[in-house]
Amino acid sequence: MESPRKTEETRPSRLRIGVDVGGTFTDLVAVMQDGRSEVFKVPSSPADPSAGVIEAVKAAAIGLGLGVPELLARCDAFVHGSTIATNTVLERKGARVGMLTTAGFRDSIAIRRGLRTNPWDHRTPFAEPLVPRHLRLGVRGRLDVEGQEIEALEEADIEAALATFDGYGVEAIAVCFMNAYVDPRHEQAAERAIRSLGCELPVSLSSALAPIMGEYERGSTTVIDAHIRARVVSYLKALEERLRALGLSQDILIVQSNGGAVSVDRVARAPVGICLSGPAAGVGAMRYFGKMCGTDDLITMEIGGTSCDVTMMSGGRAQLVDLYEIGGFHVAQPAVEIHTVGAGGGTIARVDDAGLLICGPQGAGADPGPAAYGRGGKDPTTTDALVILGRMRPGPIGDGAIEIDEERARAAVAEKVARPLGVSEEEAAAGMIRLLEQNLLHAVEEISVKRGVDPARYTLVAAGGAGPMHGAAVGRMLGCTRVYVPRHAGVFCALGMLDSDLRLDFMQVTDVELGDTGVAGLDAALAEMGKDAADEIAGEGYEADAVTYEAELDLTYKGQLRALRVPFSRGVDAASDIRSRFEAEHQRTYGHIKPITPIRIVGLRLIATIPAIRLAAPRPPAADGPARAAGSRRVYVDRTAGWLDVPVYDGAQLRPGHRMDGPLVIQEATTTLFAGRDDVVSVDPSGNYLIEIG
Repeated sequence: MESPRKTEETRPSRLRIGVDVGGTFTDLVAVMQDGRSEVFKVPSSPADPSAGVIEAVKAAAIGLGLGVPELLARCDAFVHGSTIATNTVLERKGARVGMLTTAGFRDSIAIRRGLRTNPWDHRTPFAEPLVPRHLRLGVRGRLDVEGQEIEALEEADIEAALATFDGYGVEAIAVCFMNAYVDPRHEQAAERAIRSLGCELPVSLSSALAPIMGEYERGSTTVIDAHIRARVVSYLKALEERLRALGLSQDILIVQSNGGAVSVDRVARAPVGICLSGPAAGVGAMRYFGKMCGTDDLITMEIGGTSCDVTMMSGGRAQLVDLYEIGGFHVAQPAVEIHTVGAGGGTIARVDDAGLLICGPQGAGADPGPAAYGRGGKDPTTTDALVILGRMRPGPIGDGAIEIDEERARAAVAEKVARPLGVSEEEAAAGMIRLLEQNLLHAVEEISVKRGVDPARYTLVAAGGAGPMHGAAVGRMLGCTRVYVPRHAGVFCALGMLDSDLRLDFMQVTDVELGDTGVAGLDAALAEMGKDAADEIAGEGYEADAVTYEAELDLTYKGQLRALRVPFSRGVDAASDIRSRFEAEHQRTYGHIKPITPIRIVGLRLIATIPAIRLAAPRPPAADGPARAAGSRRVYVDRTAGWLDVPVYDGAQLRPGHRMDGPLVIQEATTTLFAGRDDVVSVDPSGNYLIEIG
């Protein structure tokens, strides 16, 4: 079926497709060579996520006036982000894992570090390990801290363990031996023994996945990899096969937790690397929109239905971490630093036993959703409050898929917030929004102020379906002068995937004191890592001259536990250059330095990158007159102004050059923008919105 909107002249000749599978919707963005983009949303299929992707492709084909085979034949890149790895861990629906550890250390992943996320919470237990104790089995054999063999590996123990695993129906094996990060030979020998004994189960080695000091972190990462491997790989392989059968000739690229993209075959070797696949695509989106608003210093606040993901980019580089937590388990993989809070359009408000208003972190989800959706939801949510305040209009949204009912919203807020607090429905709704926006403010401060960074120097990007509604208010509280709102804010990550570079990370543990002798030895180590990188790049099907390499060092003061990462230029940097760089980062992070304390190099990193072909910025036709409001309605603006008649603009009618004074509401296909008093909203040359905070 062809869309009547598209003629032969307007159908795209070549395009790129980004698909983001979320819990409620699967988003597809098709970007043409001239930068124009089309957005398509279909319901996700939790039981079979690939079905949602295929339905999104079919919807795009219809919308672009093409058949599915023709659409895929014109596709130059198909980039995909998915929460399947995350959900598999959170739901504990992966493979049954058996774990081989050094004899005497099988309880390390249960003991953990003994540290709690909240030191004042002594009652909440740690998450139960993904491997029960009876499937964590010790193997005799030991290497010392320098990689010297103390005790030979006992293969009879491996054989006995396999018999136990077989009896319990184990589906994957994780191997984590002491000091394997220094020398992987015992782990590699264990894998060979497993294969020689006829076992064909997937095997995950800690030395291959996370060659770092810290047995618990290595073990946790390896277990997660084994747990998710079968489900992730089978899904991605099946999706790729289905798309190829429909006409796609390109390899699918999958977004990793580090914000880069790789092939399905590369993911299959280490699925744990895509645990943050979906939200990490925001890095590409930040880079893309940073070009449009003319800055490399951005903070993104992506607000969806139940949560808000906050990320920061300084000087064009996203902040990365080497260790993060998911579902109560630690993952030692390079990842974009994302701070997530339970604050979104479906966040539930309640009054506690002390009479205090609480907002979140619980959410109403897609089913039943906010009370205003009329799907059986009874709890008051952010969306219900926005409807009461006039910032969201009653009536159909999402092509009529949902009908917003103001009376249901009022009933929920009245029963569970207004009456318990002894205030009006409007006052209760305003309090809910103020509290939610305070939570959003604290989320931004968590990755900026607590890192010694002043967020007022940054441009705040309000993304996600709910981001444009709260962006101006949060930007004002942060002291930002500008808030940037993408026109397609609701598909922010799907668009960002198309600007994601291919990226591979390599790491080697070292332990030498910083000095000219130690620095000289790094070049040889990096050369060896470069050979490994070149082999992997060739395996991805890329030419060696397309690759750019960056080296980084993990440094600590002697006796310090946590390392800081600084860039390193091979053959250029002397020890004094590295020390200056480290101390500047230490001062920024911790507020002090130790000028006479020796510095140790504890890790060496090599990042291989193949830059993506950058998306062209769209250039829609400029405005030929002033912006005209489509109407107006009564809206609660703030505590000072109260209720005002506010102009409401149809985003589809706004063009570059239009400039509007707040307060105002702009209604887009996938989001709604609200700007307050004294704010000025302009449409930039790319068709996106820039809010100048008054």
